[in-house]
Amino acid sequence: MRFVPIKSIEQQGQLLVHRARQGFVEQRTATFNRIRGLLSELGIVLPLKTAVVRREAMARLEDLPGWANTVIGDLLSEVSRLDERIAQYDRHIRAMARQSTEAQRLMQLPGIGETTATALLSTIGNGRDFKCGRQLCAWLGLVPGQYSSGGKQRLGRITKAGDPYLRSLLVLGARAVLVAAKNKSDPISRWATALAQRRGYWKAIVAIAAKNARMCWAVLNRGEDFHLPA
Repeated sequence: MRFVPIKSIEQQGQLLVHRARQGFVEQRTATFNRIRGLLSELGIVLPLKTAVVRREAMARLEDLPGWANTVIGDLLSEVSRLDERIAQYDRHIRAMARQSTEAQRLMQLPGIGETTATALLSTIGNGRDFKCGRQLCAWLGLVPGQYSSGGKQRLGRITKAGDPYLRSLLVLGARAVLVAAKNKSDPISRWATALAQRRGYWKAIVAIAAKNARMCWAVLNRGEDFHLPA
């Protein structure tokens, strides 16, 4: 049976905000893919990047014949509607973050913004359903899987066994940390840069995401502000 942290009524409501927003994001992505697929049938082949699909589809709209113009125009209108809905839910999340002392504490951590902070709080609360930060990482699927080879236990890729939404937010935050680390000299930035040089980009991203998850657990569990190491 999959472990599910106990949630209060308020947490459940905030989690619904995140689930709804993610649903709208997925709908928008699916709509862009539909636009791209339909245009390819007309001989207009576009890359996967959504910003390019949006720009090129709008630029070519007036040149599309008959019903093709109607269909692509309607799909672009649907994208605009979803843009507005996602922006509305971003404002809901921003308000949730401003009203929460715990979210403000989490946002002191590098790579943790309003969306990640409120998503963590709505999912795990004060984190006390987990005995330690590593247990939270395991639940999120941010620890290497283990397998046997030649009678020895070996570590493989991350398990991806937990909440994929939270995991993706932490990974996105880790990427931001690594990008910003190039221009910083604090201990976490130095550690992240050295890790990427030693182990490669993606392994560093996973390690940073896991470290952030552990630090988030510590901040929530202790109820204290995060202070960057000297």
